[in-house]
Parts: sequence; structure tokens; C-alpha cells
Amino acid sequence: MKKITAFIAKHKRGIIIVVALPLVFFLLMRVILPNPIFDTPVCLVAEDKDGALLGAYIASDGQWRFPCNPQIPDKYLQASLCFEDKRFFSHFGIDFLATGRAIVQNTRALKKVSGGSTITMQVARLARNKPRNLFQKIIEMGLAVYIELTHSKDEIFALYAWQAPFGANVVGLDAAAWRYFGRKPEQLSWGEAACLAVLPNSPSLIHPGKNRQLLKSKRDFLLTKMRDKGIIDSITCTISQLEPLPDRPLPLPQQATQLLNRIYANDYNPKAPETAKYTTTIDAALQQQVINILQRHSAIWSANGIHNGAVLVLDVETGNTIAYVGNISTGEKGTHNNEVDVIMAPRSPGSTLKPLLFSAMLSDGLILPTSLIPDIPTQIAGYAPKNFNLDYDGAVPARIALSRSLNVPAIRMLRMYGVERFHLTLKRMGMSTLNKPASHYGLSLILGGSETSLWELCGIYSSMARILNHYGAHSGRYDKNDWHMPLYLKNTVSQNQKDDIKTPLDESFFINAGSIWSTFEAMDELMRPGEEAIWRDLNITKKVAWKTGTSFGFRDAWAIGCTPKYIVGVWVGNADGEGRPGLTGISAAAPVMFDIFSLLPTFKWFDMPYDDLIKVPVCSQSGHRALPICENQDSLWIPRSGLKSMPCPYYQIIHLDATEKWRVHSDCESPSNMISKSWFVLPPAMEWYYKTKNQNYKVLPDFRRDCAQINTSDLAMEIIYPKEATKIYVPLEIDGLPGKTIFEVAHRNSSATIYWHIDGQYLGSTKNFHQMALYPSAGKHVLSLVDEYGGRIEQNFEILNRKQP
Repeated sequence: MKKITAFIAKHKRGIIIVVALPLVFFLLMRVILPNPIFDTPVCLVAEDKDGALLGAYIASDGQWRFPCNPQIPDKYLQASLCFEDKRFFSHFGIDFLATGRAIVQNTRALKKVSGGSTITMQVARLARNKPRNLFQKIIEMGLAVYIELTHSKDEIFALYAWQAPFGANVVGLDAAAWRYFGRKPEQLSWGEAACLAVLPNSPSLIHPGKNRQLLKSKRDFLLTKMRDKGIIDSITCTISQLEPLPDRPLPLPQQATQLLNRIYANDYNPKAPETAKYTTTIDAALQQQVINILQRHSAIWSANGIHNGAVLVLDVETGNTIAYVGNISTGEKGTHNNEVDVIMAPRSPGSTLKPLLFSAMLSDGLILPTSLIPDIPTQIAGYAPKNFNLDYDGAVPARIALSRSLNVPAIRMLRMYGVERFHLTLKRMGMSTLNKPASHYGLSLILGGSETSLWELCGIYSSMARILNHYGAHSGRYDKNDWHMPLYLKNTVSQNQKDDIKTPLDESFFINAGSIWSTFEAMDELMRPGEEAIWRDLNITKKVAWKTGTSFGFRDAWAIGCTPKYIVGVWVGNADGEGRPGLTGISAAAPVMFDIFSLLPTFKWFDMPYDDLIKVPVCSQSGHRALPICENQDSLWIPRSGLKSMPCPYYQIIHLDATEKWRVHSDCESPSNMISKSWFVLPPAMEWYYKTKNQNYKVLPDFRRDCAQINTSDLAMEIIYPKEATKIYVPLEIDGLPGKTIFEVAHRNSSATIYWHIDGQYLGSTKNFHQMALYPSAGKHVLSLVDEYGGRIEQNFEILNRKQP
């Protein structure tokens, strides 16, 4: 111990120097070397679920520099080490043999003919970007040792591959592989890997029409060297030397421009460049097929001045987006607003909300799928909706009204359900675009009077399908986390799952499984009379629940389809909102949707949610729950919530005389002579249109002439227009004379005579067709109608003041 103490005392200064020098060196190198080593901007990169490049944004410094990739392909690693630094894995940052060889060769040639820099030294040089001279070379040698002490060999080579220059504005292996060969680094051939290995040494070799032979000589020399070292065999060497050289940089894939824009706006953090590579849920192969389908159809649309289209394809189970084509245009880039992401743009949804109302009403027990809904001319507070074909059926089952996309029954259903209630339901479903109160939209809400996005619409239908798919697996219960908007980044979860991952299953849900199943069954029957020719052209190869929509003014054409596995949503139109004649969902969007479904695998249809269904007798004619007096009944599966729906309101017991031609009552006929029958009776206005479409409908017999009508609620007449308290504005005609208003009445007996009066003044009579053109003066009036049987009805209305043009 005394000897050691004495030695330390004697050599104290030397020991301090020996200990201090490495520490000083370490601290000095740490100061000189940037921290982090590279703080350069990188490209925003989006890949598909399997790592295929979908698109990228150039870095802010104008360089194509992808985020650092720690995974280095073996071919490029071996080619680079063979060419640049064969003792990379054995030295500590400085290869003294290579340095000595370079000194000798450069001295003999009296110029620089060889370099002794290791890959680690090149990392140091690239990090500092200083002039290349002897002094800087010495600093780089010191930095290389420091880097070797603080990083693994794999980390060092990954940094080199990330920052190595490859000519023009291409930096790094990943960017070079895509810009010169159009593929991932892992997919490079030996010839391509060798070509990229020699480029950082002389990056100016890549130039169109220049230095081609020199580049080929350097590449072939490296391939021969690799053959001689046993890295590749002679056949591989020969084949690789025959491969063509890259020319000008290739354009990067642009399969998902709008999705890339969305990632940049919502997810990209410029302060964290290490996160600039995003792996999405997109299937690149399907994405390209969808683009091809849209391009094929857009050639047809463009002839009608229709320039934009968008498609969203979702996987139901996960909610993942597997195809995201936010826009496609027939024009040049930047024309026809083809940069707009229509998937996220609020647009009028047309009729695509009708299934949601249908499902909500079923869930609340307000209707059954078969319940008759009025389909007659309707005026509500001045709003007069029309069916697309301008025709009326009188009454149609709710599911048929949905499948035929009839507007008037949809308005009637919304009025029954309540606009405010439906407004809240849509918000609960996930529609964030309803930023105005329900009163702003009114009844037009169901016909496209609001706005929604393809993203949210597909998310809602996907959630419905997911709820139905999981109902059986959850033993008839509901997981609220199944209801969420789509996802587009891999390994992410919905907001619901973030908020409450361990939520217990619920016994009920605001949209029940039985109603969803009934809705999808009705959507599978989608059909609109007069469009049979279009149907024959549709590529319908599998069972799909689908709905189309067309906005007012033919501005938006929609189609959305659902299977247990996939959701396909399509929008077609002009991004600037210009309408075009003939732009409809069935003619423009549906063909695209079915072509996409033909690409997707076929799966079995939704399982019936028996725990939420019940088989009950249903009136064959009214579609309501059957009463004992209903003559014909069917046993149908309905949602359990349908047990709350009203029983059949249209069947009633009537009393006939012995001839069964006339109705009678006890005041004019002995009860013993009466024949009692159950009779399907619609209100007069519904009956007027219904009987023209249903030849088997039997009109309620009239009372016998000696039998006065005693039930005032059983009137044979109903005013179609105007309705109670209607305010009518009648403009002046071109000649300056007052215009006329068509008043219309329905009567059970079309041959009956009706006598018309306004304010007690007789106007005339009608028979068979009960319409009359009238021009009352401005002000409030009372319309009185009396039929030949003594039946009488009255209606108040108001004519607004006319103004001279």
C-alpha cells in the first residue's frame, strides 16, 4: 500500500493527465458533435398496413429525406461495406490500414486518389458539414471514436444510410430506393444495391444523360469485388451487371394524396421528426384498384361536366380504413378542385339518412318494418315534399318506402318521430356537422337538408354493422365501444376505447340489434320503379345492404353499401357544388360501389339477432300488429321493441244490409238483418291514391240512402289541398292577371258529386275528379264542401297579398 501511495505521489501529474485527457476528449467531442447528431428536416411519409409507400411530402429544406430507418437491408449493407469500409465491424471509428494506404497512394499521385474515411467518419462529416481539409479530417477521426463509444455499429450504419447523399436532392437510402428504383430498400436487387452503394462516394454521377458509363463502371467493379469475396456468386454478378442504370428520379407514389394531407394537418408534429413516418390501415393493392375503378367511371362522368369522386372502404370489425380515395379528377392537377378531400367535406346527404330514421323508429317501437306509411300530397307549414317520380301510392309499407326511397313517407315518418329527437339521435350517432338547432333544418333534415361527410356517414353504418355482428358474441348485450368513427392509422384505438377500455356490456342500446337487422334487410331490397334499365347494368354479385342519395339540384350523388365485413361509401359530383342534370346516386355512385364490392371477398350475411326479435302476427294489409278482426295475418319476425307499436288502425267492423252493398245502422235496419264484416279502411286521401295502385282494395260501401251517416269521424271526404291554416301566395301571371290555385279533394266514391263553397258562396260542383281552380281575394277564407250524401267538411286558409311586378 505504501508503494502504491508513493507511486501516486511521484507520478501525480502524469496520472492526472492520463485520467483527464480522455475526459477532456470526451467532453470536447460532445461539444463539437451536434446533439442530436442529425437535426435535419425529414419528409412526411405515409405507408400502407404492410409498409408499402402511399405518398410523401418533401422535407422543408427541399430534400427528399425520409425518416431514419433502423432496419438496413442486408444487400445494401454488404455492398456498402465492401465498397466503403470492409473493416467496419472491427475498427473503433478509424481504419489505420485504410488511412495509411490512402496517404501512400495520394503522396505518389500528388493528388487525392483514395480516401481513408470510415463510415463512422463519414457520419461525423455529414453531421457537421464542414470544408474537407486535413484539420477537419483530424476532427472527424476524433468524433468517429466518440461516436463509436456512444453508439452501436447498427445505429452508426443506420445514421449513415439515413444521411448519405444520393444525387440531386435525394438523401438517404429509403428515399433513394423509391426515387431511383420505385421500391422499398428491402426489395432492391444486388445490382440496384451496388449502384446505390457507390453513389454517396460520387453523388453527381446520377444525372440524366451524363456520367452513365462511369457510374456503370463503378457499379460493375463493386459487383466483381463482391463476387471475388464470395458475397455473391458469378451468375448473380453477371446478371446484376446487365441490369439497367437508373436515369432521372422517379415520381413517388401518390395513391392517397388527401389522406397524406389529413395526416399532415391532424397528426404530424414537426418538432418530432422521428414520428414523421406513419403506418396507415390502407391496403395499397385495394387502394390502387379503387383508383382504377374511379378513373374508369370518371371518363363517363366528365362528358356530363362531372369532375370529382371519392370512395371510402372500411373494415367493419376494426373500423379500419382500407381504401381512402379523397378525390379523383379528370383534369390536370389543381383543376376542378381535385385537391379537396371530399371524404371529409360536409355535403348534403340526400336520402342516405333515411335508413337511420327507419332504424331509430323501429328501436323506439313507433313502427314495424311493414307498417303502412301515408304517401299522399303533403303540405306542412308551407313545405310540400315530392317523391322523386312525382307520383303517390297512397300508403306503402315502411320497408318498401325505404327501399324505394320515397320522400313523402320519409317526411311523414320524421314528423311522427320528431325533428328535434332525430337531430339528437344523429348527433349521438356521430354526426358532428349538425351545428345548427333542429328548427333550422326542419323536416327537410331527412331529405338532405343538412350536411354530413362521407367519413361520418360510413362510420355510422360501420358501427351499426359492428353492433349487429357482436350481438351474438356478447350474449345479447351491447358494447358501447363498438360505436365509433373510422380509424386510418395502424395500432390506434377509437376515442371510446381510450375513454373507457373496460366498459361493461349493456343490456340495451339506443339502436337495438333487431332494428339494425331489419334495416339492413330492407336496404337489401333497394329498388326504385323506372330504373330497371340502370339495375341491369349494375355489377351486383353479392348480397349488400345499400342506399343511394341525390341532393337537391343534382349536386351530390351518394351510394353506401354494407356487408358484415365491409362498408363501401361513394360520392360523385363537383367539389365546387355545381349541379349537373342526371347526376343521381343510382346512376353515378352505385355502379362504382358495386364494382368495388366485386373486388372484396364474399362473407355470409348477418346472423339474425334472435334474442332481440320476436315472431308476432301482423296484419297482411296494414303491416301493423294484427287485431282479431284482421282478416289476413302473417307471422313475421319483428324487433322486440315493436311490441310497443300500435295495433292495426285500419281494420274496423262495419254493418251491411242483406245485399252487402250498403252500410246500415240500427236507426234504419233491424240488427237481426245486419251482416257484420271486418273491413280494411284507409282515410279518403290515402285511399284515393292507394286504390289506383292496388286493384284488390275494396272501397268502403256507402250508407244506404235511408240511413243517415251518424259517425261524423267516418267522413267519406278529405281535403288534399289546402290543409288547415295554410297560407297561400299566388303570384300574378305574365299578363298581370291574378293566378289560380288548384284546390283538391278526395272522396271514397269517385262518382259522387261534391258541392264547393267559399265563405258561404256557392262556386260549383265536381264529379269523378274533384279539383277546382280558384282565385279568392287576399285574406282569410273558409272552404266548405258538401257531398250528395250530406257529408260536410270545412277548411280555413289564407291568401297572401299579391304585389304588382
